[in-house]
Amino acid sequence: MSGSAAVATTIFGLAMVATILIGVLSARGRDKGLAEWSVSSRGLGVMFIWLLMAGETYTSFSFLGTAGWSYSYGVPILYLVAYLTVGFAVAYVVGPALWTYASRHRLISIADMAEHRFRSRPVGILVAVVATVFLVPYIQVQIQGMGVVVNAMTYGSVDLRVAAVVSFVVAEVFILVSGLRGSAWVSALKDVLVIAAVVFLAVYVPLHYLDGFGDLMHRMVAEKPEWLTFPGHESGGLNGTWFVSTLLLNAVTITIFPTTVAGYLSARSPNALRRNALLLPWYQLLLFIPMMVGATALFALPHLDNPDLALFRLVTDSLPAPVVAVIGVAGALSAIVPMSVFMLAIGTLWGRTLLGGGNGADPRSRRRGSGPADDVRTKRLSQLVCFLAGLIALAGSLFYPNTLVQLSVLSYEGLAQLVPTVLLALFWPRMTARAAVSGMAVGLAVMTALWASDNDPWHGVNGGIIALAANLAVVLALTLTRRPAHTTRTGDERVHEEEKKA
Repeated sequence: MSGSAAVATTIFGLAMVATILIGVLSARGRDKGLAEWSVSSRGLGVMFIWLLMAGETYTSFSFLGTAGWSYSYGVPILYLVAYLTVGFAVAYVVGPALWTYASRHRLISIADMAEHRFRSRPVGILVAVVATVFLVPYIQVQIQGMGVVVNAMTYGSVDLRVAAVVSFVVAEVFILVSGLRGSAWVSALKDVLVIAAVVFLAVYVPLHYLDGFGDLMHRMVAEKPEWLTFPGHESGGLNGTWFVSTLLLNAVTITIFPTTVAGYLSARSPNALRRNALLLPWYQLLLFIPMMVGATALFALPHLDNPDLALFRLVTDSLPAPVVAVIGVAGALSAIVPMSVFMLAIGTLWGRTLLGGGNGADPRSRRRGSGPADDVRTKRLSQLVCFLAGLIALAGSLFYPNTLVQLSVLSYEGLAQLVPTVLLALFWPRMTARAAVSGMAVGLAVMTALWASDNDPWHGVNGGIIALAANLAVVLALTLTRRPAHTTRTGDERVHEEEKKA
């Protein structure tokens, strides 16, 4: 091992130990119940909500994929900033609404909310299973992203598989012990390093490899104009239609993403979410820096075999080992934080709905899961599911690195099919469980058919939004053609009345 590799590896090891300590110690003196583990007892203020949700959006893809897409395609990568910013604007309304509903009924996941809204445990189970199928690939993507980052920052000294195992162990240790609060505290460390790293790169990279940012833009216009206009350079049809349809789909979907909802439900109040929605778009400005670094690599490394390594190739080729290590740790934590929240979200989804006997949506049916002993039991089972989900993703990254990752392409499109069931149903009292489930099934079938037949995007339109349109059409048809019930009360109001009688 060279001297530079030894320095970088040592710094990486110390950072992982510090991450575990911060995550584990954050739970000292806290309640040990399921609500504390899964949504931090709804006690996080604006700053921690901001750190947690920002940590979910700035992932290993931000370091690898953003620079890689900028290097390979150019302008289509702007969809990332666009949909996140629009999504946070939507979250200004959606977040407080979901928080209020969940807080009123002591719910902790979108599966709980679906079960309670339709008074149907099978609907809650279906939501949990569908969400899990599309979340596990995201965990694997982060594990493999972590491997790439650590391998690059240690100059190849740490094997990809070793790095994958390390990321799994680090994330599991603090998430199993501390839950969502541990992720929020580790996000604080991660965001300090990320902001310092990308601000440094924004100044250093253009000056080191070119004559500054102005020279970069001049050369892009003069020599690489196809990178600056849709559909980009050899992007395979990622044109303006794809951009707008993807922006709309992802902006709505991110508001009901299980990990996003975990952030909502951990807030102290709806106003904390509103303030957070105003602050989060500013964080997305940091995404422009990896894009700029990827563009710089077009001139500094014109024949790069793996575009996803554009940022770290520039860093390792020009900076001393300690600086490389700090940037690498920022990239590694950008994989660990979202990975931990994804695993936690899966455990929470399965918690009460599948493992705890339901959330008691029907007051006439007193189920398991209401007493302290049952709460502890449900939490332990949720932690086991959290561990198993991470283990499946780790196994996939070690033995089948391309299998689950292919599903991640469909993750947003698949989770989008939950929007009517989880979100629309809260605002439309007439919507029935039959309509919700039928629409979801049709949407998933259309999405899968378009992808399997290589028709996604279809004439430039994101296949997920076509599937969501079919989903909504079925929901509308089945709901509007159903004979109205003798009462116009919402399911929520009926539950309130029955709870009073009970």
